[in-house]
Amino acid sequence: MDVKNDQSTEQAILEAAERLFLEKGYAMTSTTEIAKAVGCNQALVHYYFRTKENLFNTIFENKFRSFFQQIFNVNYSDDLPFIEKVRKMVEAHFDLLYENPRIPALIMNELSRQPDQLMILKEKLHAIPEQLFEQLSNELQVEIKEGRVRDINAIDLIITVVSMNVALFTIFPIASKVINFNEEQIKMMLYHRREENVKVVLGYLRP
Repeated sequence: MDVKNDQSTEQAILEAAERLFLEKGYAMTSTTEIAKAVGCNQALVHYYFRTKENLFNTIFENKFRSFFQQIFNVNYSDDLPFIEKVRKMVEAHFDLLYENPRIPALIMNELSRQPDQLMILKEKLHAIPEQLFEQLSNELQVEIKEGRVRDINAIDLIITVVSMNVALFTIFPIASKVINFNEEQIKMMLYHRREENVKVVLGYLRP
């Protein structure tokens, strides 16, 4: 089998499966549908991933990683004040959800379906979040000592950012239908809320 074609087919399966899992959820998506979306036979899906569960877990781990890592993914080589790094953090996480609005539902549904999945993920993703969390926490402590932000811990900051951004993308699709927003109005409102979320988080940090 040609290596290039092999990698291309595997990637196509991942992309099709991700789209279907996000749209329909785990239970309502079959490997037959995934194969049809790719344009290959079902046996090829099983060849690469063995089972639907393995395929789903590969996608879920990547989404789970990106969902939380984006919180910490501030460029620490940038010579920026801490407050500006927090701004970038909020905006980057918001933008991730804007591009992938179904991620929160996918994560919550999967953790409800398999509560043990959280511990498995914690083991697999342990090193990266811990290192990045330590960087964020250390910078936060410096800011507190200098009196530039109030005395809070990094966990509270992360929970504030995640909960505000996720709540919007959980509630807004329903609200926009009730209010009957058109596509342009939805984009404008989301951009407005992005800026408002930044202001709230920065206000939360003020001493």
